Amino acid sequence: MSKYEDNSKTLMWFVALVLAGVVAGCGDGGGGGGLTAVMASGPAPTAAGAGTGAGGAGRGPASVDLGAAGNFVILAESAITNVPASAVTGNVGLSPATGAGIGLTCVEVTGVINDVDSTGPLPCTVNNAVGLTAAIGAKGIAYTDANSRAADYTELGAGNIGGLNLGPATYKWGTGVLIPVNLTLTGGANDVWIFQIAQGLTVSPGVQIILAGGALPRNIYWATFAAADLDTTTQFKGVILSQTSVAMRTGASIDGRLYAGTAVTLDQNRVTQP
Repeated sequence: MSKYEDNSKTLMWFVALVLAGVVAGCGDGGGGGGLTAVMASGPAPTAAGAGTGAGGAGRGPASVDLGAAGNFVILAESAITNVPASAVTGNVGLSPATGAGIGLTCVEVTGVINDVDSTGPLPCTVNNAVGLTAAIGAKGIAYTDANSRAADYTELGAGNIGGLNLGPATYKWGTGVLIPVNLTLTGGANDVWIFQIAQGLTVSPGVQIILAGGALPRNIYWATFAAADLDTTTQFKGVILSQTSVAMRTGASIDGRLYAGTAVTLDQNRVTQP
């Protein structure tokens, strides 16, 4: 019995130690800490707390600096096509392609349309070649920055993250990512999410990205190497940084930004700068 009691006490001590570590992690309000860090090699957290720390700090990774790209809600390099009528709130930019590749009209944009040669829609287009060059460069830097962050979770859901409730963290996939049903992101107003996607991002028709706990679209970054495709009537949230194209299908909407290495395609969409 003495040996049995000693083993029982050892087991109880081990369990208590593990539980203490988990509880301590849950209470951490610092960036990148808390439960996310404790469970870095395990499943993603199903929820997150308020996450607002002193001095504007939050949980998850540091925010991605958009630099000069932050002056735009849509920024593309080869074309911005559009099936009217769309509603865009924020500035629009196309470079190095000419302004003739901008399919939006002035009445569809609450903001300024920027081009490199004064051939964009009139009278709302301004020639801003220098500013656009800086913005395109900043967009590339932001993409590289987002993809350079150390991942807290890898290959979550084998690339299918529909139906999950994810806390602030950096998530990485060596494949594409599919969101076939609603996805919830739970965290505070200063918390940050980064999604590193080695292939494309596909969002199914009618899917919503639901923000809970005060989470904000401006703190969510989708860095995708291949095309980002938001299917019909989706309601998306966050900043899309695509190395290729971003396509919004009929009636889709986004509270966020569309940054493409090639073209942005619109079809009767709402695009609102966060």
